[in-house]
Amino acid sequence: MVKLSVIVPFYNVQAFAPDMLQSLRANSRPDFEFILVDDRSTDDTPKILERATRTLPGSVLVARETNGGLATARNTGIDAARGEFLTFLDGDDWLAPGYLSQLLAAIEELGTDFVRTDHVQCTDRVRVITHVPHGRRGVVLNPREAILPAARPTSVDYPFAWAGIYHRRLADAGLLHFPDGLRTAEDRPWIWRLHREAASFAVVGLLGVFYRRGIATSLTQIGDVRQLDFIRSFDQVLAETAADRDADRFLPKAVRTYCAIIAHHLNSIERFEPQVARQLKTMSAAALKRMPQDILMEALDSMGVDRSVPLRRLRRRLASSNGTVAA
Repeated sequence: MVKLSVIVPFYNVQAFAPDMLQSLRANSRPDFEFILVDDRSTDDTPKILERATRTLPGSVLVARETNGGLATARNTGIDAARGEFLTFLDGDDWLAPGYLSQLLAAIEELGTDFVRTDHVQCTDRVRVITHVPHGRRGVVLNPREAILPAARPTSVDYPFAWAGIYHRRLADAGLLHFPDGLRTAEDRPWIWRLHREAASFAVVGLLGVFYRRGIATSLTQIGDVRQLDFIRSFDQVLAETAADRDADRFLPKAVRTYCAIIAHHLNSIERFEPQVARQLKTMSAAALKRMPQDILMEALDSMGVDRSVPLRRLRRRLASSNGTVAA
């Protein structure tokens, strides 16, 4: 019986894949399987993965025929997984030796639907511990109650799929799959859905995932049109939250987070290609228009000027072009 399925998508990470694979070897057990998903890489990643399957116990190589992006690659891995529990990793990150056994022991001891963990953010040689923004550790909690408050970081603002472990029943209920085709922010609707619909979760102070930041080829560093998928991602968060039984409680959080992400992109707009920058402004203005306007105004009033000013400016520009007056 497979106890844990580890789903690892790879795309053009030939420089980092060997370290990741070595860290998997240092975590292998007879009841673990490693689902290595090649998302149609164009470098030497496929050759590296083929060699790894000969030396990594429990490894299964799944080669996608077309490049679908991280969300689709993860879904491919979920569909192939056989474990009682599932977890995720990215092909350019790595694990501490023995971490996966500790992670599995944590969720089995607590008996929850899912467990969230801290991680180590690595930028060049700098290491920084990043914590789950939830204070209570090692106790079973209601995921819905961890969504709020709206005005400070909570568990839904920590969307990293690889910072945790998930019971198979979540996959069977359709809660682990990601929005297909999203190229960025694919984990935002995912984490919101988990917290709205799962029955229980816990946070543990376990470190073992090393998350590599600042890679030049990473999508987060590239200002092309794929970055604009965050609009589709947060539109889905808003639509699903608006249909929730506690929409009046949760929508202010969803709107405020959406606004903060738009402001982040507007404040770093110089990294986008000119045409994409224009699309960003147009699509962001339309997104602001779609939001519940009373909740939007409350969100803007609660935000600092570095975030609220570009959003108000964009909103006024939209109102002016429509011949109306914005508050």
